[in-house]
Amino acid sequence: MLNAAVSSNPATVTQKFVTFLAKCKSISEFKKLHALLITCGIYKETQFYSRILNFTALSDSSNIGYAHNIFLQTENPTLFDYNTLIRGYSNSKNPCKSLSLFVEMLQNEVVPDHFTYPFVVKSLAKLSDVRIGRNVHCCVLKTGFDDDLYISNSLIHMYGSCADVLSARKVFDEMPVKNLVSWNSLLDGYGKCGDVVSMREVFDSMIERDVVSWSSLIDGYVKDGEYSEALAVFEKMRLQGPKANEVTMVSVLGACAHLGALEQGRAMHGYVVENRLPMTLVLRTSLVDMYAKCGAVEEALVVFREALGRKTDVLIWNSMIGGLATHGLVTESLELYKEMQVLKVRPDEITYLCLLCACAHGGLVKEAWCFFDSLSKDGMKAKCEHYACMMDVLARAGRLTEAYQFLCKMPMEPTASMLGALLNGCINHGKLDLAEKVGKKLIELEPFHDGRYVGLSNVYALKKRWGQAKAMREAMDTRGVKKIPGFSVVEIFGSLHRFIAHDKAHPESDQIYMILDFVLWQMKLDNDCEEQEQLFM
Repeated sequence: MLNAAVSSNPATVTQKFVTFLAKCKSISEFKKLHALLITCGIYKETQFYSRILNFTALSDSSNIGYAHNIFLQTENPTLFDYNTLIRGYSNSKNPCKSLSLFVEMLQNEVVPDHFTYPFVVKSLAKLSDVRIGRNVHCCVLKTGFDDDLYISNSLIHMYGSCADVLSARKVFDEMPVKNLVSWNSLLDGYGKCGDVVSMREVFDSMIERDVVSWSSLIDGYVKDGEYSEALAVFEKMRLQGPKANEVTMVSVLGACAHLGALEQGRAMHGYVVENRLPMTLVLRTSLVDMYAKCGAVEEALVVFREALGRKTDVLIWNSMIGGLATHGLVTESLELYKEMQVLKVRPDEITYLCLLCACAHGGLVKEAWCFFDSLSKDGMKAKCEHYACMMDVLARAGRLTEAYQFLCKMPMEPTASMLGALLNGCINHGKLDLAEKVGKKLIELEPFHDGRYVGLSNVYALKKRWGQAKAMREAMDTRGVKKIPGFSVVEIFGSLHRFIAHDKAHPESDQIYMILDFVLWQMKLDNDCEEQEQLFM
């Protein structure tokens, strides 16, 4: 068909090429067409060049590197050329290229327009670079685009992504005209900064709300650790708001995972199926993570296995490997990693954290060292988390001398998590002198962490040094450190009930304690019967 286009009447060649470009579906198909255009000597004609650049930079089959090579062959790039490439890079994994192109166009005296700034600002949001963001904001003000709704919305999003919500609010308040995107951008900014009070105030002030508004509110609560509130908002959304989308469900499933709310998690899975939401890889990964963290390993495996017939990435493998490791299924976790290697899914730093966690649960010191060494072999650098996991492996296995030597040879200062792992190992294996040293160091590192004082107090109690154990508790009071009580969450028929030791705040606490007393009496009775049976044997 392409050859026919070239051999036909020259007057119709141009129109046929334009038609072929419009129908192009893949980058491989496009390259053949591009080669013909070059052969015919017409690829630099404006009507072809703009379409070529647009396809390679912005289409679903885009190849931004290919687009940049075409751009570099242009002697005098126009504003359209710069805008196309800046936009392409803002959507890529290398958004910093957008900034270098923006600087280049300023140096070449190509004046930016209202299409340039939103994508430059979008790149800065991805990079979380508020310093350069403020400089670009100054350019916006100087060039008179500060009243542009699209640019202002981009600035709100950028400041929110950079945790500068005060600047985001200032841009919002100074906008002469606002739309739903403006409100959603501010709402999301407060959520990302952890200011859930202001986030809720913005949400309640909105006259119009869409699925993005509800999803941002839910995600803000999840990020702030208010998981029950996130689920309550979702229930309200089901009754009053729009139908949830993939983004909503990922946040909701995250809340269920953190609470261990399996029944609610299953209900969310049912919602996805009933509403025929697209089972994207991100959503499937969230389901695997939820089921695994809630202890439903078999259900997690079912969802995981359903994904293997489709395109997968390392994240879903990490969720499953980590889930198996957390529940002590060490062999299964390591076997899954072998399967991952067979399918040539490249591991990342999180994969190795999950594998080291599995080794810690299984007491597999030799295997842990192999995985730790494999990090550098795979071109990755061990981070603090990997060192902390390796410390946990050695401490749990009772290899405390080796653990201490490992600590001394680390290329960074030991973190509290590393020392915490060593402290637990020392206590569990009776190395109380070393535990005392580590406990003191932990208090130096985190003087306002209640658990550090309790840990050292427990060490002194085990050594029967009661005075020093008491002194640790008194030191907490002197420094104003409050012990945060631990609590349990129990899910009954899909509802979550929170309990603290000696807590009587629950509306049914009288009945709960009555049942508890009965259970304790029954246990004592069973124990007495066993003792009597042993006497008559």
